[in-house]
Amino acid sequence: MKASSDCVVSFHYALAVDGEPLENSREREREQPLEVLLGHGQLVPGMEKALEGREAGDAFSIDLEPDQAYGQRREDAIQRLSKKVFGKGARLTVGANVTLRRKDGGALQGSIHKVGMTTVDVDLNHPLAGKTLHFEVEVIEVREPTEEERAHGHAHGPGGHAH
Repeated sequence: MKASSDCVVSFHYALAVDGEPLENSREREREQPLEVLLGHGQLVPGMEKALEGREAGDAFSIDLEPDQAYGQRREDAIQRLSKKVFGKGARLTVGANVTLRRKDGGALQGSIHKVGMTTVDVDLNHPLAGKTLHFEVEVIEVREPTEEERAHGHAHGPGGHAH
């Protein structure tokens, strides 16, 4: 079966950025391949496209430019916030990851860019924004989704429903 939108694809990958290994699915705790329902925004656009038409056993390398991955870095994504937002006693150090709550109940992930006397600059860019990503990929399985996976809009992986 060839991978296409609404198929579940299981694959192993190794990710490198600027020649430095960053992540490898075979080195995770259970060494399980990543399993996704294609066409549902679970992967960066370039990887979704690269997996289309692939079959179990296919192996390939791909370089994804920022526009195919996490986009370009945006200076307007650095927001200056009052220290009060973080609460009394918060440890605010440059490079620390933070989660900011939105008024609608959602969350934004960021990292501390600068700490001033009364303000904190938080970078809301994805950590890999502006970077070219190099992937080594091995497709393990391509299959039809279960009815439950189709209804939920994502793959459930080995062991079934886990959310």
